[in-house]
Amino acid sequence: MTLTIVGSQLGDEGKGALVDRWGGDADVVVRYQGGDNAGHTVVEGGTEYKLSLVPSGAVRGTVGILGNGCVVNPRTLFTEIDDLRERGLDPDVRVARRAHVIMPYHRVLDGIEEEVKADDDAGDEVGTTGRGIGPTYEDKAGRRGIRVADLLDSEVLREKLAYVVPQKRALVEDVYGLDIDSDDERAAAFDVDALHEEFAAIGERLADEGMTVNCSDYLHRRHEAGDEILFEGAQGTHIDVDHGNYPFVTSSNPTAGGAAVGSGLGVTTVGDGEVVGIVKAYLSRVGEGPLPTELDGDADEEALADAIREKGGEFGTVTGRPRRIGWLDLPMLRHAARVSGFTGVAVNHV
Repeated sequence: MTLTIVGSQLGDEGKGALVDRWGGDADVVVRYQGGDNAGHTVVEGGTEYKLSLVPSGAVRGTVGILGNGCVVNPRTLFTEIDDLRERGLDPDVRVARRAHVIMPYHRVLDGIEEEVKADDDAGDEVGTTGRGIGPTYEDKAGRRGIRVADLLDSEVLREKLAYVVPQKRALVEDVYGLDIDSDDERAAAFDVDALHEEFAAIGERLADEGMTVNCSDYLHRRHEAGDEILFEGAQGTHIDVDHGNYPFVTSSNPTAGGAAVGSGLGVTTVGDGEVVGIVKAYLSRVGEGPLPTELDGDADEEALADAIREKGGEFGTVTGRPRRIGWLDLPMLRHAARVSGFTGVAVNHV
């Protein structure tokens, strides 16, 4: 059987807590989209863990998979794994070889592009986390991305870096008019030799620890063996690139359909299981974009928003930014139920 957890709002619905609760009965927990722009807080044995990339089930000894629909920052991945090990856990995390890698130049470009949008009178800045998610998905769609499998072959990795890095350097220097070499950290993000050295070593660690998998084949075999598979969505329906309030969206598909595409487990298999929408009894949003029910009117509304924000801990797990607060939006929830085909709804923070 499969169980897919979907955010019904704008992210931050408390999905991690529900994945943690149900994950104990699962054999495999799969992240099927997004990257370290997610923020899932789980509590196990009275200890709180804040995870942005490692699947939430890892704190309960469940196998965690980062599917091919994810974009993976290896620095974040190993930082989280090493931190969990230091805290006495032994996370078993596998990464799809087809997943794309967030490179340092993606993070630099993310920051530059958001700054440019903020300075534009059009006012269409998205309020991204600056983690390089969008630029990585852009390269994936443009067929110039670097995948996890490329890190395992040093020669292939160098060839791909030699192709893409000059393009990125030209974009920064010729389009945005910035001097890359005036900043050492920024310069390193566009240095083919430095990138090759770091990411070839990452590939060696991935290989040495046996962390990479053919995600579709792996999950198919686990499902055929009768294992329970839980799909952990990140973000929420209304920042889905296809079904959200575009352009104030993420760059992937948090809706249930993304579970099949982002994992390689067939749509009839995923669709034959349960799909649970997670919703908070109120609404919150990090970043820009419409929020029709926002509590931002008179002093009483603002005071209520502050009280909910403090009581609910409504600050971004990844960014620490205070979340905007609003009343529960039922048309929004109806849309989420329709596009993902919920078989159930779980309500948090009543």
